[in-house]
Amino acid sequence: MEEFRRAYARLCAAGGAAPQEAVLRRLREPGGAPGRGRLDLAAQSLSLETCGALGRLLPGAAPFAEVALGDCGLSEEGVKLLLHGLCSNTTVKSLDLKGNNLRTVGAEALGKLLRQNKSIRSLILEWNSLGMWEEGFSFFCQGLGANNFLQRLDLRNNQINHQGAGELAMALKQNASLQELDLRWNNIGLLGGRALLNCLHSNKTLKRLELAGNNVPSDILKAVEQAMDHNQDRQTILSETQNRAYILSKEVLSLKDEKTKQFLDLMDTIDKQREEIARSGRMSAARVSQLQEALDEQHSIMNSLKAKLQMTEAALALSEQKMHNLGELLNATKQEQTSMAERHFTELQQQKQEGADREGKLLRDLSAASEKNLLLRNQVDELEKKCKVQQDQLFQVKQDLTNTTAELKLRAVQAEERLEMEKRRFKQSLEDMESLRLKEVDHMTQHIEASERSMQDRIQRLEAIRIALEEELSQVKAAALTQRGQAEEELIKVRNQARLEEQQRLEHLEEKLRLMTESRDEAQNCCLKQKQMVGEAQAKANQLSLHADGLRRRLEELQQDLNSKEEEKVTEVNKVKVELQEQIGHLQAERTAQEGLREKIAALERQLKALSSNHREALLDKEGEISMLLEKLRMKEADMSRMREEEAQRASFLQNAIMAYVQGSPLGTHSSRK
Repeated sequence: MEEFRRAYARLCAAGGAAPQEAVLRRLREPGGAPGRGRLDLAAQSLSLETCGALGRLLPGAAPFAEVALGDCGLSEEGVKLLLHGLCSNTTVKSLDLKGNNLRTVGAEALGKLLRQNKSIRSLILEWNSLGMWEEGFSFFCQGLGANNFLQRLDLRNNQINHQGAGELAMALKQNASLQELDLRWNNIGLLGGRALLNCLHSNKTLKRLELAGNNVPSDILKAVEQAMDHNQDRQTILSETQNRAYILSKEVLSLKDEKTKQFLDLMDTIDKQREEIARSGRMSAARVSQLQEALDEQHSIMNSLKAKLQMTEAALALSEQKMHNLGELLNATKQEQTSMAERHFTELQQQKQEGADREGKLLRDLSAASEKNLLLRNQVDELEKKCKVQQDQLFQVKQDLTNTTAELKLRAVQAEERLEMEKRRFKQSLEDMESLRLKEVDHMTQHIEASERSMQDRIQRLEAIRIALEEELSQVKAAALTQRGQAEEELIKVRNQARLEEQQRLEHLEEKLRLMTESRDEAQNCCLKQKQMVGEAQAKANQLSLHADGLRRRLEELQQDLNSKEEEKVTEVNKVKVELQEQIGHLQAERTAQEGLREKIAALERQLKALSSNHREALLDKEGEISMLLEKLRMKEADMSRMREEEAQRASFLQNAIMAYVQGSPLGTHSSRK
């Protein structure tokens, strides 16, 4: 990791020392970079300044889990600084310090590390001298006894004698996390082997103990192997018991969840039954109230009949009073009818107003959607225009490319023509020179040597001219070829650039068209939804208009009924007047009418008695039903209480069984011993 390397260099510079190149090289390598989870500085002689810088970088959450510092030739102070930094580290799981000749200070620093660090699981201390100094090694063993996180410890070739083995045995009695301990090639001997064997009676976590090359008798080695096998069996049994306890706890939780669900379902059913009972009670109360109202109506009818009888007996004054009462009743009914008509009319007006408001709102939304659709269409037209402009620009670029190619071709043709002209000129000059030479041979034979020299000079000059012309021709050809290659490369570049720009523009335009089509589809969907809402509003308005028409027809029918009742009442009043006149004239007819009325009263009383008996029977039935429902409710509550008691008994039985199982298992015996 580059940040770690920079931090190391910065700390070295702050301490006034140059960073070690070997360390920087290792930090740059892929295998040694801390970003890969491993800091490998093995076989590198680390200076005290480097150890101090690393010790200041290691505390906290370092970016690696393994630290390899084997065969680094660390000094006592360097080891102290490094281990001091690792005391508060929380990410390093493995530490390798083999071959560093650690002594008293190193052993004390390791003991402090084991006391304070809670993340290291593997510690390799092979090829050191920890056992030579008893005080330092005893401090190391005390730290090991206080540590409950280390799982693997390698102490090969550390010159540990039987006293050091005794210190290790005392530490192993207190340690409860170490699983592997390698003590090969030390000087433990018989006494150290016995001490380690005795400590295994109390240590139940150590599964592997290597004692080869320590002059330990074979019987002790066999006993150690048996103890290791016993610990392994115990660990397997403990893991099985933990798994079983975990499974049993899961089953207990699942049973608790099921019982709670059943209890909640039962409570829901009880609540539903209570609601049904309350609903039936309300219905029965409503029915009783209806029956009571019917009974009151029957009583009122009886009272009115009695009053009518008294009125018939009292003669004309009472009949006039009855007419007055009928008039008041008619006025009251008229007022009620008018109030009902006004209320219906106001409700109809409100519904019409609400329908009109909804329709206006829907029309406004529709107009806004149409405007939005027009804006989107305008944007699509603008994009199409831009696309056309870009196509025209592309066509112009293509025309420019054709023009440049034509110009390059013309330049090449001109160069070839110049070359041909130079060739023809050279040939003409050669022919002229040949003719002059022949004439001079014919006319100047006496000056052969001078002419030969002059001719040789001229031939040399001509050859030089020819060579110069050939060089110029090759240069012209090379220039033409380079110009042609450059033109072709420029043409290819321009074509590629034009293609890329065209593709990008086309992709951009396609994306814009896709977005515009999506927005258009959304606008169309909004328009369809708004049209549907308008249709629904129109349907609702039609329904409201139909409802209003029905209410109007109902009002007309009620008015007609009211008119018919008024006519009937007028006819009845006239009839009553006629009857009263006839009753005044015919007392005997009144007596007979009174007897008929008495018979009618008796029949009505019989009907009233029958209705009251029926009402009492219905009330008794409802009371019986209510008592049955209450009895069912009490039974349900008793069942619930019984089920709760059974669940509590089952939970207690299950808890007792689990406790008995745990106490009877090896885990329970181990916990009781602790």
